[in-house]
Amino acid sequence: MTRTKLYLSFTLLTLLLLLNSCKKEQQPNQIVKNHWKRSKADRIETDKYIDGGDIYMLKLNYDSAYYCNAKAKLSAEAKKDTSRIILALINLGRLHYLQSDYTGAETTVTEIIPLLEKKKDHPYNFDVNFQLGNIATSTLDYKNALLYFNKVLELKKITIDEKLITLHNIAYVYQEMKQFKNATYIFEYLLTKKESTNNVEVYTLTLTNLGNCYLELGNPKALEYYLKSLRIALKTNNRSKISTYSSLSEYYKKKDFTLANNYAKLGYNAATTLRIPHKRLECLQLLIELNTGAIAKNYALQYLHLNDSITKVRQRAKNQYAKIRYDSKKEKEENLQLKAQKIEQEAHQKKKNIFLYLIVGAITAIGIVITYLLLAKNKREKVKATYATEIRISKKLHDELANDVYQTMAFAETQDLSTTRNKEILLSNLDTIYSRTRNISKENISVETGPAFLSDFKEMMTDFNTHEVNVIANGLDAINWSTLDSNIKIILYRVIQELLVNMKKYSQCSLVLLTFNLKEKKLQINYMDNGIGATENQIKSKNGLQNVENRILAVKGNISFDTSPNKGFNVRFTIPI
Repeated sequence: MTRTKLYLSFTLLTLLLLLNSCKKEQQPNQIVKNHWKRSKADRIETDKYIDGGDIYMLKLNYDSAYYCNAKAKLSAEAKKDTSRIILALINLGRLHYLQSDYTGAETTVTEIIPLLEKKKDHPYNFDVNFQLGNIATSTLDYKNALLYFNKVLELKKITIDEKLITLHNIAYVYQEMKQFKNATYIFEYLLTKKESTNNVEVYTLTLTNLGNCYLELGNPKALEYYLKSLRIALKTNNRSKISTYSSLSEYYKKKDFTLANNYAKLGYNAATTLRIPHKRLECLQLLIELNTGAIAKNYALQYLHLNDSITKVRQRAKNQYAKIRYDSKKEKEENLQLKAQKIEQEAHQKKKNIFLYLIVGAITAIGIVITYLLLAKNKREKVKATYATEIRISKKLHDELANDVYQTMAFAETQDLSTTRNKEILLSNLDTIYSRTRNISKENISVETGPAFLSDFKEMMTDFNTHEVNVIANGLDAINWSTLDSNIKIILYRVIQELLVNMKKYSQCSLVLLTFNLKEKKLQINYMDNGIGATENQIKSKNGLQNVENRILAVKGNISFDTSPNKGFNVRFTIPI
């Protein structure tokens, strides 16, 4: 048998295997259950490419089939789906093989071996070893071909059909090695198996190959098997009839020129009708050998033209495959580069986020510390103010109220209270004690900051009016006090109170003028009396004026004193609102 016959035989077997494996691959649940657990959604894109490749392969559109499976491989690699990577590589290996690119086929299929996880029962071990066996046979490496096919037979999970087609290939290798007895033994065994008839094309091909072995061994049964194979092939209209026509032409070459020539023509016509160019070449080669002169020359020209066309198509296919492989590799590298850039960007963003978190954390921590310090300072100031208030109240009680009480008690003990005059003096003293007690209480009572603030504020200032001193306040009603902050009201109340108390103690004035004005979000107050004034040292001493200054500065206000001895006392201050 010629090498062309070898290729054509295995092309047929490979296509039959594809049909068989397509049926098998239409049951993904079995694969997923036993080997890889992936959701159906993960494989939608990959399976779409694989299914498209199968359709194109059955239509013999190898370029489109190769493109689909190359895309399927990239898609599976992106999802790290080992099962689909292997399946795509198996299909790519078949396509290389069908285009006679045996080096490319072997390289592609060999990529699968590391992915099989060294499991003898791996579902794709059959496909890999079977393809490697076919490739070795096509490259005349019969020793390795037998090695791979025997590995297939050693698999635990192998169907009857897969076993029979592998045995057929082993027998074929023996036939090519001229070991016709070994080949005959296996072919005869295959024909005894009822399952061999399940696939008509393989069955008729077995009959023809057995006839070839009988012909080489001088067994007269050769013609019987040729004719039986031809009858079945014609009846079922399958492609194996072309190989049978070629074998019959070889059989009659030295016995009957006319029959040999006719069978060669029948084979050529069938190959032309079925569009199998390689079979046309085989039949043309027979016709060249069987004819002479112009007829042989005409067949030879047809052979050269057809062979040249096939070579060009095959080379174009190889170039196309190389371009698709290059584009796929380039796309993969670009995807990896984009993935690396994305990882780098994510890492950079992560560092940036961590830095921002640290800044936010630091600011938060600083804020908490500052808040704590301010609260602590405020607490200390409150304690200090409370302590100062207690001292002031104590001093007033001691210096003013206690002295009056003592004098009243002494008067009551030493004077005759039965007289009207003494009674009036006692009542007057008691009234003075009551007034002083009431004033001390008002000076330290809590300040009302609600709707009653203005009336309480006016009342507080009015309480400092006496026969000797007249307190006048201007501009109070022009200010919308409800819009002012409660803290501002309290500070203003206490500051005016402190100034009036200080006036009562030290000023010796007869007139006090208080002016209130709201301008540019600042409350402006001017205090002025016609008293004896004060020195700078008196202002800085620890008395009520110092408290006034501290209160104004605490709310970021401004205060200024304008006074000198015997020239009255003037205070100007502003409070931001």
